[in-house]
Amino acid sequence: MSVKDISIDDYDYPLPEQRIALHPLEERDACRLLVARQGGGMSDARFSDLPALLPKGALLVYNDTRVINARIRMRKPTGAQIEIFLLEPKAPADYERAFAARGEARWSALVGNVKKWKEGELEKSATLPDGTALTLRATLGGTLPGGEREVMLTWTPADTPFATVVEAMGHIPIPPYLNRESEASDTDDYQTVYSRAEGSVAAPTAGLHFTPALLERLAEAGVERAPLTLHVGAGTFKPVKADHIGDHPMHTEVFTVSRATLDALIRAKEEGRPIVAVGTTSVRTLESLPLLGLSGGTDRLHLGQWDAYADEDTDTVKRLKSLLDLMDAAGTYSLTASTAIMIAPGFRWRMVDAMITNFHQPRSTLLLLVSSFLGRHGLDWRDVYRHALAGDYRFLSYGDACLFGL
Repeated sequence: MSVKDISIDDYDYPLPEQRIALHPLEERDACRLLVARQGGGMSDARFSDLPALLPKGALLVYNDTRVINARIRMRKPTGAQIEIFLLEPKAPADYERAFAARGEARWSALVGNVKKWKEGELEKSATLPDGTALTLRATLGGTLPGGEREVMLTWTPADTPFATVVEAMGHIPIPPYLNRESEASDTDDYQTVYSRAEGSVAAPTAGLHFTPALLERLAEAGVERAPLTLHVGAGTFKPVKADHIGDHPMHTEVFTVSRATLDALIRAKEEGRPIVAVGTTSVRTLESLPLLGLSGGTDRLHLGQWDAYADEDTDTVKRLKSLLDLMDAAGTYSLTASTAIMIAPGFRWRMVDAMITNFHQPRSTLLLLVSSFLGRHGLDWRDVYRHALAGDYRFLSYGDACLFGL
């Protein structure tokens, strides 16, 4: 059977609403950790046990993206509320320049109650911590290919960077399946302790369990760390509505990997040390890298949904080194690319040896990814999820975690 013929009905399971964690535990690393090892063994631990569970010399790769206050609520003079959910920058199109923009910017956005906003300018005001009066104005633009809308944003004082505008005007975009409004506590709870690069509209939730003290203990245990950046898009919550996954259009996300991280990955592969990915966003990025590093030396920097399944080259290190050549040619210390990769049973894994992840929604592309990874280790995702449901694990973004592999 072709990977495209996989039925999403085979990736469904009953998830009682009361098993969805609405808030994290007070101590991030006190959550439970389901450990599933190669060959089918499962055990229960705590996230704080991680330094004893990872081998010395392992390379822990994490996503340092930072969630922005992407939900901006504005009102028309008639009183109708319009929500602008920022997705990605259009002008400037680069994330770093977009958040540094002064005076104006264009973004793609999901617009709530758009039928009430046919024309005209919306306005919202706020006061910054230093007492500055800030005013944001929004004008609705055209419909983009994915159905989202383009929105022109302008603000005064014009010398205020857009990062400050978003922080003041917006709300943290907690996942829709929590069925609650964001709270003040989510401002910190829905960020990893190592978040740095602004741009995500959803957190890389496997990383929410780390604390500074745990990271220090991992370093003392001889675990190396390397960051990458993938800005998580709203597509991560997009349900699979097609009967077969071949008819589901996978979302595209932009990622950046530094030369230092790429060097660390190459050393780990050459030395046979395990690469441990923190979360599915890190997995997507890591598994995209050798597929982008084409041995012919081309600079094609987008990976399509099914490109991985037509690729037979297994020289992963050679491909990673070709990405270093691309950086050298461009005179840069980082590589920015995009990926729409679909990881499902039938995918050939090239980079990731172990994965830290949360429990995912039924009928989701993330569950397909987990199934593929577990399958290579002789495990069935159904057995793992049945164990978690029977053992009162907490599910989804604020829930408990898993360690797969090794």
